[in-house]
Amino acid sequence: MRELWLTSPAKINLTLEVLGKRPDGYHELDMLVVTVDLSDRIALSVRPDGHITLASSATHIPLDEKNLAYRAARTLKEASGTPLGAHIAIDKHIPVSAGLGGGSSNAATVLIGLNELWDLGLDHTALAQLGADVGSDVPFFLYGGTARVGGRGERVEPLPDVGPWSVILVRPPVSVSTTDVFRAFDVRTAPPPGATEAAVRSLLAGDRRAVLEYLRNDLEAVTMERYPEVRSLKEKMRRYGATYTLMSGSGPTVFAVFPDARRARRIVHSLRGFLKEVYLVQTLTSGRCSAALRHAGVGEIKG
Repeated sequence: MRELWLTSPAKINLTLEVLGKRPDGYHELDMLVVTVDLSDRIALSVRPDGHITLASSATHIPLDEKNLAYRAARTLKEASGTPLGAHIAIDKHIPVSAGLGGGSSNAATVLIGLNELWDLGLDHTALAQLGADVGSDVPFFLYGGTARVGGRGERVEPLPDVGPWSVILVRPPVSVSTTDVFRAFDVRTAPPPGATEAAVRSLLAGDRRAVLEYLRNDLEAVTMERYPEVRSLKEKMRRYGATYTLMSGSGPTVFAVFPDARRARRIVHSLRGFLKEVYLVQTLTSGRCSAALRHAGVGEIKG
């Protein structure tokens, strides 16, 4: 029986603009998103009995249909009609419910891996369509690297890489419900859209540094109002010298981007003096992201 090992990277939102409410109940978004090299590790193996089972090193995540990785496997199985099943083992390193897309990344990785293990031969477009049914962020993770993401997440436009940049990720000790944040968001309070478009224009013109001038997250104010710890953390990071800071997704993780890696390392040491979850990572290029996803390792299980 074959086993496949894959890495499953996190993401940060350089921009997140909420354009309005859609008829289907979701919000219309315009985002610039990039993967970073903080990753979970996923082992996939075929179950000939057709069952889907899930295990994780994290004790506080669901191991059933509430888990996006499980849901991805079930969705792919039902769509393909394969009689095979799978066992999914997730070694978690990405913080949970942190605005870093760990669950969606796991789901995308499972789609890629099981498409290979089950010999389905589905193309990228088909996997992205299935991914959109599993979760809004899943299609992006099927591409990785840097991309403009629109709709509720189903429209993905791959872009030139922004980095490599050094990024500090800091997760304060609070958990945030994405559903609650979107429910509390009032689009009438948001400034006019345009940050994503401006950042993309700068990137396409080859001015990667200028992208950092357009960092924006329309959900940030809502999360900070509900969780003052997020606001305090962002202010503290700025006092330490982090110029380009933003909350990722619906939070609570705050990140800071540094074209200068040495400066990033100095600030990390200061932050680790009072916070547990502080990570120094790098943005992933599309090539590195694809290689990590697809070729972390394939082997044979004996027995």
